[in-house]
Amino acid sequence: MIPPKPKARAGRVSLREYVRLFRQDILSAQPARLYRAWMAEFKTPFFRSYLMNQPELVKTVLQGRPKDFPKSTRVSEGLRPLLGNSVFLTNGAEWERQRRIIDPAFEGGRLRDTFPAMWAAADAAVERLEPGQVEVEEHCSFAAADVIFRTLFSLPIEDRVASEVFREFRAYQRAQPVVNLAAFIPLPAWMPRPHKRQTRQSAAKIRALIRDLTARRMEDIQQGTAPDDLATKIMTTVDPQTGATFDTEEMVDQVAIFFLAGHETSASTLSWALFLLAMFPDWQDKIASESEGLTKGDLSEVSKLRVSRDVFREALRLYPPVPMMVRETTCPETFRDRKIPKGSQVVLSPWHLHRHERLWDNPDGFDPARWGTENGKQCMRDAFIPFSAGPRVCTGAGFAMVEGPLLLAKLVRAFRFDLVDGKTPEPVAHLTVRAKSGIWLNVARR
Repeated sequence: MIPPKPKARAGRVSLREYVRLFRQDILSAQPARLYRAWMAEFKTPFFRSYLMNQPELVKTVLQGRPKDFPKSTRVSEGLRPLLGNSVFLTNGAEWERQRRIIDPAFEGGRLRDTFPAMWAAADAAVERLEPGQVEVEEHCSFAAADVIFRTLFSLPIEDRVASEVFREFRAYQRAQPVVNLAAFIPLPAWMPRPHKRQTRQSAAKIRALIRDLTARRMEDIQQGTAPDDLATKIMTTVDPQTGATFDTEEMVDQVAIFFLAGHETSASTLSWALFLLAMFPDWQDKIASESEGLTKGDLSEVSKLRVSRDVFREALRLYPPVPMMVRETTCPETFRDRKIPKGSQVVLSPWHLHRHERLWDNPDGFDPARWGTENGKQCMRDAFIPFSAGPRVCTGAGFAMVEGPLLLAKLVRAFRFDLVDGKTPEPVAHLTVRAKSGIWLNVARR
């Protein structure tokens, strides 16, 4: 059996039709040839974009010369109402300043400090899940949001403010297309951006709720009563170069991206992992068996979850939460003997790279054992970028690779997940790769 994959676009289409397809779903808007191409060019009246699949080119952009390829502002247009000036959107000196303050909170030792909160969230996810026919994306979103709130603000998802933020994020996720019109048409800085009314309203509500949480934490820090969680760590970290910390509004920007990146991406991957296990129950049984070793609630136990980790990693490969990343050239370039003008858009597509027919054995198949093969090890180095790579690698990558396998192992230890006849999920790209009508599974207690 082959896990579901969007049908590729048939033949050439006009720019107008491409924009329409792209705004509906960027995955099915692309031609099938991108699964074999090392590089592809796309022209519009306003700019040129180049998709890079060749590993050497990807490494040049992300790791070799990252400052020459900053994040494209075109794609960020659609996220600006929610994320403001967060580390996800900034470039240059501002981005470097933000990372100097944020990175210490996610260093190795902090994982041990936050692990009890992850463990508690995983237990709560097991308690909430009821047997029957379940739409697991929503359940996984709730669980991932719980992890973020417990580790960031020491609040369970049942807290009133945490619940409100979660609901508004769900509304924002559904209302926001992957790209704003400005991704195709360059707009001057003074011109208002064409955001949907619902998008603007949801973003404003989320930011107001986060602002209240952040202001209260500022007061707790000043009074010496703040818990030692990620929010306190970030808000009290001093930039070693300037001596400054984040103010409340800057912290709102950062919390917004922590929640979006940490909750959306983990929920997406966990949902697809459960579906894949329902498709391939022998792997589900392996996880159930290995998870019996989880008894102490200690971070060291996660190293024993080898099958859970490989399954989660395979879900990241087949359904990377962020399917495409866009950079911009700051000077003329030559790639594969092709001249690329300054200001061109460079598209790096984990979706296509992770399924590239010239790189991976059985690229569309589900095979967690591949990570122990020579091909799998080589591709992990050269063609696996679910968290990006280089200086802009996701700060929470290590966090996610503990959280994901842990949640997966605890859920599978408690429940069996089976397919629902007639409800095969269809992958589409919203803010992350989700299923068009949800992921429905039959859930039974073990």
